[in-house]
Amino acid sequence: MVTIAPYGTWHSPVSSEWLTLSQKKFGTIVLDGSFIYWDEQRPNENGRCVIVQYSPEGEKHDMTPEHLSVRTRVHEYGGAPFTVNEGKVYFVNDKDQRIYLGTEPLTEPGIRFADLHVYPPYLIAVGEKDDENFLVCLHLPTKKWEKIASGKDFYASPAFNSDGSQLAFLTWNHPQMPWDGTELWRGDFKNGHLSNVQKIAGGTGESIFQPSWSSSDILHFVSDKTGWWNLYRLEDKTIEPVSPRDSEFGLPQWIFGMSTYAFTGEKIVAASVKEGRWSLALLPPYQPLDLPWTFFTQVRATREFAVFIAGSSLEDKSIYKYDFVKKKTTLLVHNVHPHLDPGYISEGQFLTYQSGPKGERKSHAFYYPPRNKDFEAPAGTFPPLVVMSHGGPTGATSHTYDLKIQYWTSRGIAVLDVDYAGSTGYGRPYRDALKGNWGVADIEDCEAGAKYLIQHKKADPKKVAIRGGSAGGYTTLAALTFGNTFTVGSSYYGVSDLGALVEETHKFESHYLDSLIGPYPAQKKLYQQRSPLFNVEQLNCPVIFFQGAEDLIVPLDQAKKMYEALKNRGIMTELVVYEGEQHGFRKSQNIRDSLEKELAFYLKVW
Repeated sequence: MVTIAPYGTWHSPVSSEWLTLSQKKFGTIVLDGSFIYWDEQRPNENGRCVIVQYSPEGEKHDMTPEHLSVRTRVHEYGGAPFTVNEGKVYFVNDKDQRIYLGTEPLTEPGIRFADLHVYPPYLIAVGEKDDENFLVCLHLPTKKWEKIASGKDFYASPAFNSDGSQLAFLTWNHPQMPWDGTELWRGDFKNGHLSNVQKIAGGTGESIFQPSWSSSDILHFVSDKTGWWNLYRLEDKTIEPVSPRDSEFGLPQWIFGMSTYAFTGEKIVAASVKEGRWSLALLPPYQPLDLPWTFFTQVRATREFAVFIAGSSLEDKSIYKYDFVKKKTTLLVHNVHPHLDPGYISEGQFLTYQSGPKGERKSHAFYYPPRNKDFEAPAGTFPPLVVMSHGGPTGATSHTYDLKIQYWTSRGIAVLDVDYAGSTGYGRPYRDALKGNWGVADIEDCEAGAKYLIQHKKADPKKVAIRGGSAGGYTTLAALTFGNTFTVGSSYYGVSDLGALVEETHKFESHYLDSLIGPYPAQKKLYQQRSPLFNVEQLNCPVIFFQGAEDLIVPLDQAKKMYEALKNRGIMTELVVYEGEQHGFRKSQNIRDSLEKELAFYLKVW
């Protein structure tokens, strides 16, 4: 029997405990012959990261010693923390950032490493020390290493050809971010040294992504020179497109080791995204694979099979193996959730709507209506709405099954997950639409999305929240400060003082705001104009802040100052600080606690 009850008060089977019950995060996938490896972050082990081996017989084994955790902190965000060669697993240990083989450290403390690649007897990696980035060559037998490429601000994506005689890699310099402009280089590699290094493609206005060599040693890469991240190949000094399409085969390189394509014999298996949905295909020519998922990443392959992370609006991100001959998919690992009846699951609906001062820009979002088979709301009433602003801001929302979304919708609260201007997956012009406009266009798109739902009788205008983390936390605070659509908000480690962010943040993002706002300190007044902290008198609705005490990307002080300013003005506010947490929460108890406190705060306001 269906119970009539107000939106937002529905009893839901989705508890906060469900969100962290085996809620693993899967990172890099590595193939070593017929063996498959991946790293997974485990909240129920206090965020420890472990490498798992999947054998041809289907057996899984943890490969990380119990007292160690696999994670690299290069660029603070890390990525690609391990590699495997002939059964030997090389990885970066989180605590000391040294490279290990089993329990044996191969490097000394003081240098951080990422993006590991082995061609015996050498290991190539990106190194970072005292704000200097470079390529490192480690001689495994002697444990001696030296720089083989330096002088650029950043390095990434080293890739050997089949016989180890050539090495390709990416570089970029401030103020570019890797999605703005990168350069692809290739050099001869011999006896641990690089020579005859030549630039192949890229520049300040062209973003290159994922250089890789085919089995016949043809260098491939993704470039956005046409406005779309498409796949290219270099042969006989000529760069040729591979199956050009108005869709994106690339990703913003926030972390190392991203992969959207791989070689399977003479074919390429590649993932691309259009209008928020990903697909997997063989090319050339472009032949979509008949698979049920709408998100793909970490694509790796052999001649016989492909391995990837995939998900959809009904299925959480999991790792799958696809057999090209049998056209059969095998599930390798997934998050074990308690079974949730489909009657409680809200599927995302892709929306495109007009935004900007004159409606000149098309913006995009996924809308999740309230859904709970046990409840209905009184006739003529409209649900509360939670608008989500993703991080980055150069990033994108993921159209995959997310219990954090179902947590809201199963309680009778609608969700709008916004891909505001600057988001990836819609071509370079849309990505560039945030340049000079951070704190303007993103707010417009979040507000326009909320107003769109209100106009279509899908949200209560008096119960509209906005939430976000990191850069999404800034958009949240800015929307609450400079806009008038939202009635409450929650900031997860969000930016409140843009100038302080520039002065305090790490090297990777230290010039990010040059393009998003303007050069600093030349444009200091503009930074203050767009900083919620300097305009806090305009913020008149309740806000709750969540912060890690050890956050080096957005320090705790940013949240503290906002909290104190609101508290002194008598505005309802809370500050929740988690000891031992950094930028993004990794411990299960903190993930649960923050969501419960956020819901309670909204209900108290509403």
